[in-house]
Amino acid sequence: MADRNHSIAVANRQELPFFAARLFPYRSLSRRGFVVLMLALAIANIVASMVFLALGAWPVLGFLGLDVLLVWLAFKYNYRSARAFEEIAVWPHDIVVHKVSPHGKIRVHRFNPFWTRLQILRHEEIGITAIFLSGEGRQIDIGSFLNPPDRESFAKALGNALASLNRR
Repeated sequence: MADRNHSIAVANRQELPFFAARLFPYRSLSRRGFVVLMLALAIANIVASMVFLALGAWPVLGFLGLDVLLVWLAFKYNYRSARAFEEIAVWPHDIVVHKVSPHGKIRVHRFNPFWTRLQILRHEEIGITAIFLSGEGRQIDIGSFLNPPDRESFAKALGNALASLNRR
């Protein structure tokens, strides 16, 4: 009898989710765009450096190189934070949200779909500003790093999935 119960539990874990999504932070500049931007900035600084050197203002050269370094560091930090993502999976009996930080730290949140509510905050001009799952005395935000159009489409898809799940 124990083997039969074990196989049922294994079968339930292998069941495909009713809804699944993986959310990544929005980045408007691709890696190729970053390389082009940095090359253009470096060339502009080299030209400006030559002008200042010809004028005898050689101490300015170090500061011109410093701004290129600061822009590179800012983009490096920005691309590192883009490694974060969220996974949302909805089964008839469970909602699981995995939040993965840029450093790989994983936080798992589980909700009972019958007690879970989708809350959406809207602004008249911007659209959706926040998406929350709440239930059982807990509340988590989802997709806070998404751009407004992606937030709209995700909220609609998740809302439809939860509504059809509750109709079953």
